[in-house]
Amino acid sequence: MEKPVVAIVGCPNVGKSTFFNRCVGSRAAIVDDMPGVTRDRLYSEADWAGHRFYLVDTGGLVIDSKEEIETQVRRQAQLAIGEADVIVFLVDGKSGLSGSDQSVANLLRRTDKPVILAVNKIDEPHEEANVPEFYQLGLGEPIGISAMRGSGGVGDLLDQVVKVFPHAKPKETRSHEESNAVEKTSFGVAIVGRPNVGKSSLLNALCGVGRSIVSTVPGTTRDAIDTIIKFKGQEITLTDTAGIRRKSKVPYGIEAFAVVRALKAISRSDVVVLLLDATDEISDQDQKIAARIDESGKAAVIVLNKWDLVEDRSSASMNKFVDEVRRNLPHLKYSEVIFVSAVTKQRVMNILEAAQRAYEASCKRVGTHLVNRVINEAVALVPPPASKRGKRLRAYYSTQVANQPPTFVIFINEDKLLTDSYKVYLERKIREAFGFQGTAIRILARAKERQR
Repeated sequence: MEKPVVAIVGCPNVGKSTFFNRCVGSRAAIVDDMPGVTRDRLYSEADWAGHRFYLVDTGGLVIDSKEEIETQVRRQAQLAIGEADVIVFLVDGKSGLSGSDQSVANLLRRTDKPVILAVNKIDEPHEEANVPEFYQLGLGEPIGISAMRGSGGVGDLLDQVVKVFPHAKPKETRSHEESNAVEKTSFGVAIVGRPNVGKSSLLNALCGVGRSIVSTVPGTTRDAIDTIIKFKGQEITLTDTAGIRRKSKVPYGIEAFAVVRALKAISRSDVVVLLLDATDEISDQDQKIAARIDESGKAAVIVLNKWDLVEDRSSASMNKFVDEVRRNLPHLKYSEVIFVSAVTKQRVMNILEAAQRAYEASCKRVGTHLVNRVINEAVALVPPPASKRGKRLRAYYSTQVANQPPTFVIFINEDKLLTDSYKVYLERKIREAFGFQGTAIRILARAKERQR
């Protein structure tokens, strides 16, 4: 399920950035006593009680101001409200209830979003008496917190936030029966990549219609656009997304939320197409996007677009490109690499065929007896190294416990004995035996005494 978006809104200088930093566990937002410091974008992933979500800091709302900067900040905050699944309305418990708070509350009451009222700067026990005053805002029970100290009701507030998430439920490993129950005849494909690599042009080529705006100006696509097509009897939902740039390069506002939507599109897809520009070098940002895809556990296809602009398009040149991709994007070493031209439509349908294969691989299940045989043979062929204490790994029992991505649990004598390097070896043997091209694989270790 895609990650929810939580927007922090409020008047200037109520402590929104301090609260943002407290939630994400870093000083990502600049904090200053001067109102209006937050103008640039600030968004980050946060985690609470097993729920991951996108947290968005916003500039201070001055509802009636006509000044240009405050008007822009207000528009950006309204955009955040529109994108949010949950809104945290932060007020200043030291200064008390203000007319500006009432104006913001009036704005929030007109939305259909859950609003949680947080009274910040309750830094001392005696200041708890300031909290009831904010019942006058008509937004339910106010929760007193100290974002600066991390004390008070910060945890209670986050409990309330995750409680109202859409279909809120921590991610759990699905059982065999549950996995079979959710298998689908259709699947979703998200097209992601840096700005201006041809995502919208590719979507248009795949659909055969001008579904998305195509422009040479990076950042044209702001919304994640879904298009349903049928390919070889199977329904596929294609999602075009905005170009994902480094956070330091993304201005706050429309483009920042476009990046959030692109990341959410990865979360809700079954297969991710990472689009690269064949005429450009693989960048650090390409590597970060690839790492994000692998971290999400999604099946993936790597597509090199603009192949028609490359002078040497021989087989030898293709092999060199593939080697470069494998070397620079090790997170997606399991993915197929396809060369296309969205403009000439050369080989674009190969993407859908590769996406189908990757999706099927991500849904594949292997019988326990076969998994056991492959793991036991792998361990016998290359015994794991002994630990510093002289202990050596023993694999007692192995089984596949989930799919999307295929997840294997190996019951061993001591879970710390399964090193990352040996996991890489076991993954290679599993792929050699069962394929799984196009999808990530997860290998987990469990100590024998936990098998109950």
